[in-house]
Amino acid sequence: MQFAKRLQPLQSNVFADMDKAKAVALSAGKQLIDLSLGSSDLPAQPHVIAAIGDSLHDATTHGYLLFHGTKPFRQAAANWYEQKFGIKVDPETEVLPLIGSQEGTAHLPLALLNPGDFALLQDPGYPSHAGGVYLASGQIYPMPLRAENNFLPVFAEIPGDVLAQSRMMVLSYPHNPTAAMAPLSFFQAAVAFCQQYDLVLVHDFPYVDLVFTETGDALSSQCLAPSVLQADPDKSVSIEFFTLSKSYNMGGFRIGYAIGNAQLIQALRQVKAAVDFNQYRGILNGAIAALTGPQAGVTDAVASFRKRRDAFITSLQRIGWQVPTPQGTMYIWAKLPSPWHQNSVEFCTQLVKQTGVAASPGAGFGKSGEGYVRFALVHEPPVLETAAARIAQFIA
Repeated sequence: MQFAKRLQPLQSNVFADMDKAKAVALSAGKQLIDLSLGSSDLPAQPHVIAAIGDSLHDATTHGYLLFHGTKPFRQAAANWYEQKFGIKVDPETEVLPLIGSQEGTAHLPLALLNPGDFALLQDPGYPSHAGGVYLASGQIYPMPLRAENNFLPVFAEIPGDVLAQSRMMVLSYPHNPTAAMAPLSFFQAAVAFCQQYDLVLVHDFPYVDLVFTETGDALSSQCLAPSVLQADPDKSVSIEFFTLSKSYNMGGFRIGYAIGNAQLIQALRQVKAAVDFNQYRGILNGAIAALTGPQAGVTDAVASFRKRRDAFITSLQRIGWQVPTPQGTMYIWAKLPSPWHQNSVEFCTQLVKQTGVAASPGAGFGKSGEGYVRFALVHEPPVLETAAARIAQFIA
């Protein structure tokens, strides 16, 4: 058989590669501590589960769900955004339900890129951002994220000939994998840059709530992670993607949405209509309950991840591995010690093989990720401390 050339760059995936390494470790009898995948181990809240459970017994929820049937969810999403960021949103034209934000970031290039067009992506960055560009037969210009620049791209470094062929820029802060934060002033500069060069500004925003204060208190209505729409309130060039996977521990339910420029929403809706309808209505009912109901679960999740962050960093420092303390997300982005500093894949492969501790190699997120490793804080502090102890033995 012959397959499309666009599949060639998709043959390697950081999560798929680590999944194979984990399987080998398990077959060898290792007790696995999986810190490689950012899938929250915390449960969805009871009122969310109740809304989904009640829907199961309602036969009217059992059929196909088309766009107009998603109006209650779109209204809840628009209200949530207005309450959180003070941005007016039209639920009819500026919100689109998605099967997780990954679906949106992967499908949007199909609506924006012609073959050969460039997308400006963060390096390192989340793999699905590149995957969507490859599926659209586009080209990628990686914007290096360096520690000395607080892991923010430098727009002035992008060559003019690349900008002439570029159609979109993808950002994501709080950032996966580096856990970096971006101030509102950065987004204002990004919006002005994209307006100048006629680029669509895409912001992947799954970690909006996973931000920590210095005191350890949850943020409640005060949000330290700005929305790109605060920098572009007219939604002139911007679209933002949100998922309920992180804030509401609903990763397995696959529910998110796009919000922003009405023309971009319509274009993404056209692509989506050719691929699928929508989720089961009961899942949307659960998402409505999450967005409109008690937010104590979000507060508790933030506090939990902060405790895990502190416990794991303390444990790593105790074994002599100095890593910076991130302000948000559910990850630790650690610079590899010698002699592994330029071979993150080998480090992670050998680590899980010898100790059962699985992490994600920085190189899997892009060329500029080499020399780093990402740990996901998806276990309670005692398990993270055990992982650190195993890592100490491996390094020694």
